[in-house]
Order: sequence, then C-alpha cells, then structure tokens
Amino acid sequence: MAGFVGAQHEFHDAAFVQNWADRFVPSPPRLALFDMILDRIRRLPVAAPNVLELGLGPGYMARHILQRHPTLQYEGIDFSSVFLDVAKRILGDLQTRVAFTQADLTDPSWPDRLVRSPHAIISTWALHDLGSQQAVADVYARSCETLPKGGILVNGDFIKPDGTEWDYEAGRFEIARHLELLQQAGFTEAASLHHFEPELDNPTAAQNYACLVAVK
Repeated sequence: MAGFVGAQHEFHDAAFVQNWADRFVPSPPRLALFDMILDRIRRLPVAAPNVLELGLGPGYMARHILQRHPTLQYEGIDFSSVFLDVAKRILGDLQTRVAFTQADLTDPSWPDRLVRSPHAIISTWALHDLGSQQAVADVYARSCETLPKGGILVNGDFIKPDGTEWDYEAGRFEIARHLELLQQAGFTEAASLHHFEPELDNPTAAQNYACLVAVK
C-alpha cells in the first residue's frame, strides 16, 4: 500500500541538529554525489573558483570538496545559526577558506548577503525543505541572476521518482519539472546526471535524490 514521503525538522534546535548530523554521516552513495559535484567544479575554467553552497547544514560536503580542491574558496549559506556552528566544528582548520553566511533562501534578497561572487552554486538535500515548487523556482532564478556567464548550478536533492504511487511532500517533485524550472530561470543547459538510491515501492525519506546540473 502506498504512503507519504516527507520529513519534519527543527533546524533551530541544537539537540535536534546535532542528532541529525550524527545520523547522516555521508554514506557511499552520498559521497558519490559529492564527487559528482566536485567533478563539475573542476571543469570550470577558473583555477581558484568561488563556490557557494545553499544550505550548508553540518558541512559534510564542504569538507569533502575543500579537502580535494586546495585552491577554491567556499561560502556556505544556512538559515540556522546552529547548523553554522556545527559546520565550523566539522570543518576545523578548513574553515579558514570558508565564509559562513546566515540567510533565509525564501527571502529573495539572499544574494545581497554574499561575501563574494560565486562561479558555482551547489546544494544537497536542502531546497526541498523550502516547501514548494515555487520556492525552489525562486532560488533557481536568483542563482541564475547571481552567476556569471558559464557559471554552474549543481543541485543534489530529493525528488519524486517517476512511476511511484506514493505521495511526496511539495518540495520533492519530478526531475522533469526541475529541468523545466531551471530553463525558465534562464539557464541555457539543464540536465539530470544521476538518480541515486532509487526506490519506488517502499521509499524512505532518505532515498530518491538526483544530481541536477545547469549552466548559465
């Protein structure tokens, strides 16, 4: 029997955030997503790119990328000061290359708070929590406005898989719709690179995520 896929979070609560970070230490498939995103950053024709992560969370992806790309500069946005504190602890000495910015992605003025102009905007498992397709579309539009020509957006996020009979929370929707929204936002190229941990019949809230890439 089909059911509902979604999750409730308390990302301003210190105990909840620490427990969440402890439970979601990256698994091999999630590390593979980090590597896929890193590969796209390495393809940029910039020796020392500025990378912006939307929804920094505990900083696992930031640590993975910073350890493997010694010349890039990083900025992480999160609306939760608690998550920013956790990320600083996880990044340790690497945080000297990171700007930590507290901002709410549902506020369209979030690009005004950036410390530096990004060549790449990346995100994982974050934008679905904005709660609607329109909220994701707005972030895509602001990202396109913020990036230079040739800049990239890479979003690894939970999706609603084609063919499922389950209901999904509003922020989790089909890959095809993501690609439509990216094109509407002004990106010239948009594609899905991979669907990770696919599960149609008995999905959990931690399965079914895709790596979406768009070029301005």
